[in-house]
Amino acid sequence: WILRPGGDLLRDGTSVLPTGRNIHALDPYRMPSAGAWARGQRAAEEILRQHCEANNGAYPETTAVTLWGLDTIKTRGESIAIVLSLVGARPVKEGTGRTVRYDLVPLEELGRPRVDVLASLSGIFRDSFANVVDLLDDMFERAASAENEPDEMNFIKKHASELAADGVERPAARLFSNPPGDYGSMVNEVVSSGDWKESESLGETWKGRNVFSYGRNEGNEVRSGTARPVVLDKLLSTTERVVQEIDSVEYGLTDIQEYYANTGALKKAAENRKPLDSTTGQKKKVPLSIIEAFGGGSFEDSSARLPVRDVEDVLRLEYRSKLLNPKWRDTMIDQGSGGAYEISQRMTAIVGWAATADVDNFVFDEAAERYALDEETAKKLQKSNPEAFKNVVRRLLEAAGRGMWETDDETIEKLRDLYSDADDLVEQVSF
Repeated sequence: WILRPGGDLLRDGTSVLPTGRNIHALDPYRMPSAGAWARGQRAAEEILRQHCEANNGAYPETTAVTLWGLDTIKTRGESIAIVLSLVGARPVKEGTGRTVRYDLVPLEELGRPRVDVLASLSGIFRDSFANVVDLLDDMFERAASAENEPDEMNFIKKHASELAADGVERPAARLFSNPPGDYGSMVNEVVSSGDWKESESLGETWKGRNVFSYGRNEGNEVRSGTARPVVLDKLLSTTERVVQEIDSVEYGLTDIQEYYANTGALKKAAENRKPLDSTTGQKKKVPLSIIEAFGGGSFEDSSARLPVRDVEDVLRLEYRSKLLNPKWRDTMIDQGSGGAYEISQRMTAIVGWAATADVDNFVFDEAAERYALDEETAKKLQKSNPEAFKNVVRRLLEAAGRGMWETDDETIEKLRDLYSDADDLVEQVSF
């Protein structure tokens, strides 16, 4: 048996041939792969193009990018490539093909400012790709001290200099995650319990759980994270865009609680630190760009734009095609208790997304009509999983109570009656 990595012929090239060897998922020392690097550059270019177009040609000073473990494994490091491209860096490989360094591209060649990046690491990424974390940390340190680069052309250096002037340690720290050995933002747990008041608190819950900086320059042998709240606060205050990659054609933003609990809450944490918009009287919104790892044409066609969509558009599409689609609903209901549970979880996620982004009113209108106010559907859900049906109605009432959903008093009264009946049924089942 030859111990060599496997992979996808399109993403990883001929190195995966011949097939039939004793393969493993990937070699973390070879990321990003050639395919991931090509797509990551195109994604970064499109992100910046859209931002400049919407902001009179101004580049974002800081962009927050989520780095997740499974996403990185599936795409061979596309999100890593996005980070490198935004900063203005490229991977350097040794003779064996392993990546040994991320070199800064000269500003003359880059032709634009270096964008600062807040890298939000999942616990799995942090633990599985320590080599990448070290290389990224080294890159940020060099970018923060790059000579002959003015602040207006190097936002990493600009922000690091401002932090250093205030006496902050490790002003170039950019890789943040959960406490050492711990996982998750806990935002989904808070939303599930309903034990929160203002949506701003969800952003602060995220910040409190992701305040630990990682990398080779943390100064300890075991690389356990160091809490650096001042640096994180600075990065959040300058974040003008958030980037999330979706790696699955089966599961999207509305299917998994972690998307709103991490990326949505990160967006809210950044918005918490923005000034009031004079036109709306509310905090300035921070756009969230969504990139689908499975879309965007061939790897070779570098001239084609990679689709980068606003989160509101993606949510709208997913809700219409899944949760609000009668065919999807009926298929879930036919699966019995498990299907009812999946419906219930997505109703909780609606509240999470409405708290951290924007969910159209029609989503709540049609969800109420299809799952609670439709007598036949309601009976099927109550029969297969009374607790799930109770949660469906509960989330609709919660959304109305929190001002996420505008509806009439008659609908609210119907939902309250349904909730009371569902509560009684759950009590009967319990006994």
